[in-house]
Amino acid sequence: MADLCSTVNSGLADCFERIAAKLHDWVGPLSQEQFWRNPFPYGNDVGHLVLHLTGNLHYYIGAQIAATGYVRRRDVEFTDSRHLPKAEVLRNFDDVIAMVTKTIHTQSTTDWSAAYSAEGVDCPDRFSIVLDCAAHADHHVGQIVNLSRELTPT
Repeated sequence: MADLCSTVNSGLADCFERIAAKLHDWVGPLSQEQFWRNPFPYGNDVGHLVLHLTGNLHYYIGAQIAATGYVRRRDVEFTDSRHLPKAEVLRNFDDVIAMVTKTIHTQSTTDWSAAYSAEGVDCPDRFSIVLDCAAHADHHVGQIVNLSRELTPT
């Protein structure tokens, strides 16, 4: 029987992989133009939501736990007007998911309970921030599902 730490590590890593797969399922059919178009007078387009998820994970898990040196520019996640190729944005997202799952798999019981501090969150330990990041990512993937449905009606 696996120990609790291994179970937690596997479960959290699998959660992030499922979130990434769901994002790809819904973003895959979108054209480059649809990826960067918001069909609503409020909120964000899919492209900027993916940039935001990528930046969020790079900062809260990469910079703060994995010590990657990432410097976040949160405002650009929502305002970048370059409209990078969809494939590039998704590749960057996949890279951050790989970093997150690798970081998760390296955590020990002591690591999970280590104190955590970062700008913009009130999570007392590493476990709490990783769980918070998973919930945050799942929330935004839900928004992406709604946008994708609106952009590609059947």
